[in-house]
Amino acid sequence: MAGQVKALVAAKWLAEAVRNNRVGPGLRILDASWYLPKLNRNAQEEFRRCHIPGAAFFDIDECCDKSSTFDHMLPSAGEFADYVGELGIGNRTHVVVYDGSDLGSFSAPRVWWMFRVFGHSSVSVLNGGLKNWLREGHPTTDQCTKPDRAEFKPEFNASWVKSYEEVLENVSSRKVPLVDARVEGRFRGIEPEPREGTEPGHIPGSINMPFPSFMDSSGLERPVEELTKMFQVAGVDLQKPFWVTCGSGVTACHIALAAHLCGHPGVCLYDGSWSEWFAKAAPEHVISEGKGKQV
Repeated sequence: MAGQVKALVAAKWLAEAVRNNRVGPGLRILDASWYLPKLNRNAQEEFRRCHIPGAAFFDIDECCDKSSTFDHMLPSAGEFADYVGELGIGNRTHVVVYDGSDLGSFSAPRVWWMFRVFGHSSVSVLNGGLKNWLREGHPTTDQCTKPDRAEFKPEFNASWVKSYEEVLENVSSRKVPLVDARVEGRFRGIEPEPREGTEPGHIPGSINMPFPSFMDSSGLERPVEELTKMFQVAGVDLQKPFWVTCGSGVTACHIALAAHLCGHPGVCLYDGSWSEWFAKAAPEHVISEGKGKQV
């Protein structure tokens, strides 16, 4: 495994690495773009037209548990190892992940978290994503290169992944705070969910920290002092365990990344998140100012 790498890297640093032809077995760049259907954006098509030189595309809808009825749930350790091995990533590879979101970052922290849960700590998110990369005037290409296959040996940290049953038990015990990354309207139940047949609302007792709040208007991650203050204001103790959730396990990873930057590296994710919760929970466990869940 490579030495300790930063969870965030600057565009300037990555541009220099690209310019010096450092992309290869020791450094891989992944475009992990994924968009909610309502945005009408085709991530793969956009990647084909414009990406950071040397980047490969990481598809969270492909590298997932295909047997699950819920979107992009974690794959098995073997499936993950096969998928990233095909992208030329081995255990000694430093991986830098970005996406093309207008916010600066949307789905990249999910892939950062996936690598970490499968035992690979040498992974970073590109601060500000493609948005900031373009604003700083760094090069892009439409040329795709297929990396040589590498061998990746995963070490799955199962304790970081929480199930519906564990979250349900926690609703009554309230042992661990649960923090929800969805925007406030969806959390409160007054703005629609993006998935058919799912009403908005939240898990009883959960705390709302909307994921866009971790970035400034330019898409860059807020400084650690500001992030620490945000957790304080939300009532989340960074010295103690907590779990994160969102719509389908993607944006919750923004909270995990922010906590990691503040010195809390082991945040656990409820992978099924609201999609699974709404489908399985009793109506009284769907807290909403809107319609809620009908009996």
